[in-house]
Amino acid sequence: MKLLRLMRWLAWGAVAVVGFALLATTGGWLVTDGPLAPERVATGPSSLAIGGPFRLTDHRGRPVTEQDFRGRPVAIFFGFTSCPDVCPTTLNEMTSFIEAMGADADRIQWLFVSVDSERDTPQAMANYLEAFDRRITGLSGTEPQIAEAARSFRVYYQRVPLEGGGYTMDHSASIFLLDAEGRFAGTVDYKESERVALEKLRLLVGQN
Repeated sequence: MKLLRLMRWLAWGAVAVVGFALLATTGGWLVTDGPLAPERVATGPSSLAIGGPFRLTDHRGRPVTEQDFRGRPVAIFFGFTSCPDVCPTTLNEMTSFIEAMGADADRIQWLFVSVDSERDTPQAMANYLEAFDRRITGLSGTEPQIAEAARSFRVYYQRVPLEGGGYTMDHSASIFLLDAEGRFAGTVDYKESERVALEKLRLLVGQN
């Protein structure tokens, strides 16, 4: 009898360890499947102060604030159009997520915010986004406006000089997820598996 109780205690301990590992690696979401956890549970850390006020211009030239994106969940990524790798990869992944979700993709607002105020005008953003799904909206602005948006999302970015007088931008590489009220709900990490990413996005729009 004591041996049976010990085995049960060890089994539940193993489940707890796996659960905490998933929570740590999925940006605040616990995604579970199988007989031990028959329901999928979203545990987005809504208490974290990520997401907040910003004033930017979309790629069609329209001034916008965070209030323009209330009412539907948001997936938002910070990058720049001259990025050689991370940004086009992430926007291609966004496009794949949109295609995989079908009509439910329209329930999410997909945003790409530039951290390069010097080069990324609304027109430059519009030209760049032609290569990706049309539902992705580009946002850009002045340096103070971009700095305000980055602070709201705790996004790191920095201009890095290159030999010959040019420059590139270092920046955070996650897609931030917000619920319909603008509260932080987790992240999709760079090159995260499509299965896990889609699970998070479906939870974000309330699919079971």
